[in-house]
Amino acid sequence: MRRATFTVAALTALVLAGCGEPGSAGQSPEATAPEGDQLEVCEAIPGEQLVVLDDDQGLQTVDNVVPALHGPTATDDENLVGLLDEVSALLTSETLIELNRAVDVDRRTSTEVAAELIESEGLDDQPDVGQGRPIVVGAGNFSESATLAALYAGVLDAAGYETVTQTIGNRETYLPALETGVLTVVPEYVGTLTEVLNQRVNGADAPAVASSDLEETLASLRDLGEGAGLVIGEPAEAQNRNAFAVTTAFADEHGVSTLSELAAVCAVDLGGPPECPERPFCQPGLEDTYGLQVVDFTSLDAGGPLTKAALQQGQIAVGLVFSSDAALAPQGPATADD
Repeated sequence: MRRATFTVAALTALVLAGCGEPGSAGQSPEATAPEGDQLEVCEAIPGEQLVVLDDDQGLQTVDNVVPALHGPTATDDENLVGLLDEVSALLTSETLIELNRAVDVDRRTSTEVAAELIESEGLDDQPDVGQGRPIVVGAGNFSESATLAALYAGVLDAAGYETVTQTIGNRETYLPALETGVLTVVPEYVGTLTEVLNQRVNGADAPAVASSDLEETLASLRDLGEGAGLVIGEPAEAQNRNAFAVTTAFADEHGVSTLSELAAVCAVDLGGPPECPERPFCQPGLEDTYGLQVVDFTSLDAGGPLTKAALQQGQIAVGLVFSSDAALAPQGPATADD
């Protein structure tokens, strides 16, 4: 599942990590074309701006940003979780996309954009509860994680902690460091971390416990996290998960802002990673959950530059992306009824 605009290799690994059984929501017969009724093919429309179509029937697993803390440290200091939850409270999807755009497109540093947001939201005005206690904030090796870590560190610094930020690689590297206390806190993703811990405890073939229901998935994560010696804070509204994008020109032309609306009016060309035709969160999920008619599939990459370029150049109508990608419009287009 997913993590913003960064290297193709990292993106591919996240899509593979996020693949599993679809969410529990079923098809909506009112929004889905009757079986066997071939719809008109809606040709791709080129355009620079991309927008995600809302996953209104819950195909994808939730992957909200959430602070994951070393349990003993969080238990000993009741202020830590509350401060990090303040960061979660300000992180909307639009805010996360803008942060990623500032770093990935405008080439500003994660530290700079984090400090700017903290100041603008007044989170730099904190009581001195840290009293110089050392905190190590970990980050994965991609830009979004680095920016989230900088937000955590900035707020904790403002509260009087002595923080350092350490980029420590992928989850297989930083999760053990978090569990042993080498790291104090890491920005994580609800659904992905739930399934990592679920498979560790129950085996690689364990039924998925993460779903499109945030409350249920978070409860499972906290139970699994407790067994691993972790404390899980409050999730942000912002998330970074598999999503399907079109150009804003395409969305405006056909009056669609959700996948259900798309499936009701269009048969389309789809693009994504090579494994998409077999993955339940990709083409099979679109067909089974939404009844979307896919007339052709183009093998590209996992939410990376090839897929985005193919959308922008009008080579595909719909492409798999990540929902906090810097290339996305911060808000969806108006529908035909607006």
